[in-house]
Amino acid sequence: MITTDRMAAVDANAAALGVSQKQLMESAGNAVAREVRDAVDPGASVALVCGRGNNGGDAFVAARFLSAYDVTVHLLGRPESIQTDVARENWEALDAAEIPTETVGDAADIALGDPDLVVDAMLGSGVTGALREPERTAARHMNGSDAPIVAVDVPSGIDADTGEPTGDDRDRGAVVAVDADRVVTFHDEKPGLGELDTAVTVADIGIPAAAERFTGPGDLLGIARDPNSHKGENGEVLVVGGGPYTGAPSLSARAALRTGADLVRVACPESVAREIQGYSADLIVRELPGDRIGPNHLSRVRSLAADNDVVVLGPGLGSGDGTADFVREFLADYDGRAVVDADALRTVPAVDTDAELICTPHQGELVGMGGETATDPNERAALVRSFAADIGHTMLVKGAYDVIADGEEVRLNRTGNPGMTVGGTGDILAGTVGALAATTTSFRAAAIGAYVAGGAGDLAAAENGYGLVATDLIDLLPQAMRNE
Repeated sequence: MITTDRMAAVDANAAALGVSQKQLMESAGNAVAREVRDAVDPGASVALVCGRGNNGGDAFVAARFLSAYDVTVHLLGRPESIQTDVARENWEALDAAEIPTETVGDAADIALGDPDLVVDAMLGSGVTGALREPERTAARHMNGSDAPIVAVDVPSGIDADTGEPTGDDRDRGAVVAVDADRVVTFHDEKPGLGELDTAVTVADIGIPAAAERFTGPGDLLGIARDPNSHKGENGEVLVVGGGPYTGAPSLSARAALRTGADLVRVACPESVAREIQGYSADLIVRELPGDRIGPNHLSRVRSLAADNDVVVLGPGLGSGDGTADFVREFLADYDGRAVVDADALRTVPAVDTDAELICTPHQGELVGMGGETATDPNERAALVRSFAADIGHTMLVKGAYDVIADGEEVRLNRTGNPGMTVGGTGDILAGTVGALAATTTSFRAAAIGAYVAGGAGDLAAAENGYGLVATDLIDLLPQAMRNE
């Protein structure tokens, strides 16, 4: 099963791997044609009702594979309004091949005739909202026909994730959606299709397994800021750390800001507060009495944590007397979301907590937590996934191939380079993940965070070679966040 959002990401990742949308459309169209051939005999009349997006483009391709049939392609809208270059190319190919086409400029112009089979290629998965015209009237025509209906990817007007009609038609009368007899969907079945009384064919269209297994630019889809949002709505992050070290909490906090958090606060011992504040005027520093964080600070830190979306726990915290007790007691009483890094990691397996944790160890720290590792990336991924399931938290294990797992899903990340063995890059990763975890799921935040921090490291290496330092990554995070 794959959700529509994840399918869009996998499509984009496939393109980044060199598998073009044109190749995928050709394979998808061929799969639709196979479904048609399985449903009706050669010589049958087939009406392909097509939208102006890539769903319609799949049907344009299918028409070329149906030379033994009496096909007519009905385009809902003007050819110049076809939305993608690849769909437009395949529309133009129909004209060059002298395959019959009709354009429908108005709902009143829809005339399917009396075909032996109808192909619904109006709208694909990921479309929200009730059907509009002329798709709404076209759906009624299809449903009123005696011909069987083959839907491309998902019946138009049906939510591929839920199987329910899209949108709300209460203001316009009855809900309208295509009542398909067959669905040919691509790569993997969509969750909502199982809720329909419809035969479903899942077609392999050549998306490589790596597009789903590895992070890629597609994973950045949906990471956007509402233009009407206000301060704080894009995430507030509290970094808890410092004492023996001052740079680490600053790196995490500044990375969280550059990744998109609106507000970042640092809770640190008063002995280092001025130094940490000196790294950036953008940070909000909250002083804790003394020179080390310990159990006597629990009440204050809990109060600060309650006002933030995510806590990043561990950068620069050290392992002095009382530090482990603080981490243990804080997590035992915390029920929010936290990124746990560095010396705070060792306490996690023994803590009974309602918190939702994202742990970011390197392989040595993973072993220190009680996990196992391996040289082979696939074997290591299986071990991390099992350990994540055992402790009940999301793991992001750093390495040449980062492994992200939550006990169910597992993903690998291969951005980054050997220059990132320099100190401080792990603190930047923790802050990056913290900012993302304020606005998306823990697993997705960890996967995107690994991809983005590694991408920033690659940009830094391109400028500075292996002489890069951790601070080089911070200002490159926004560039790494762009879906390019």
